[in-house]
Amino acid sequence: MTQTPSPHPIDTSELKPIHAKKGVPEGLWIRCGKCAAMLFRKAVENNLWVCTKCQHHFRVSGQQRVKQLVDKDSFEPFNTTMAPVDPLGFVDLKGYPERIAAAQKKTGQNDAVQTGMAYIKGRKVILACMDFTFLGGSMGSVVGEKITQAIEQAGENNLPMVIVCSSGGARMMESGFSLMQMAKVSAALARFDDQDGLFISVLTDPTTGGVTASFAMLGDVILAEPKALIGFAGPRVIEQTIRQELPEGFQRAEFLLECGFIDRLVHRKELRTEISRIIDYAGK
Repeated sequence: MTQTPSPHPIDTSELKPIHAKKGVPEGLWIRCGKCAAMLFRKAVENNLWVCTKCQHHFRVSGQQRVKQLVDKDSFEPFNTTMAPVDPLGFVDLKGYPERIAAAQKKTGQNDAVQTGMAYIKGRKVILACMDFTFLGGSMGSVVGEKITQAIEQAGENNLPMVIVCSSGGARMMESGFSLMQMAKVSAALARFDDQDGLFISVLTDPTTGGVTASFAMLGDVILAEPKALIGFAGPRVIEQTIRQELPEGFQRAEFLLECGFIDRLVHRKELRTEISRIIDYAGK
């Protein structure tokens, strides 16, 4: 039997399911890169960007690191207008000035380190925080100069020097100019040591290349966050070179602690307390 069409057809184009879900704002949830848990972004931020499930330490920017470490409103930055130039006219897929401009727009910073004077739990320090979000935290002329001047300020004012390292190494777009920074910063630390200065190096994920090969490993006390990748060349490059399988956890902070390359693993929540304790112990 043929069904007679309704004389008043229903327009279904405007109908919505009874139980339609409201859209979830973008970025409200994030996935942990270690345990793959879905995490409420605000909860992770309040936990200093540490996974609330497995304690995985997310990478944070230089600005976030300063905010996490120092006493509220105590940071007085140095050399905020210092910016890189293009001494070699370097071009790969893009020109170096174009890459710098994009990084500056992305981060709101002129280069890959923030330096300044601050208080950490009431202890006055000179602080340098590297920023992996700016061209992989690579060390060019500006990074080297800003850290060198910060070390000199620490020496002149008899203050502890704290450097939070997060870098892929030397900045290839500056070639030899970048490599010179390894020697320059290391020499500044040698003079600082002659003045009986206290240098606390904090290694975060990742600390690699020329930064590891110079000032990152020169601390009087070397702290590291759990599971941080720390090394010179990457594990894959080393395996291909020596043609041997590397030990479990090779180049992670726990492995370096076992081998005596670092002094202590410190959870991000305890970093302020640990730095202040070391300063008190050293009588600074």
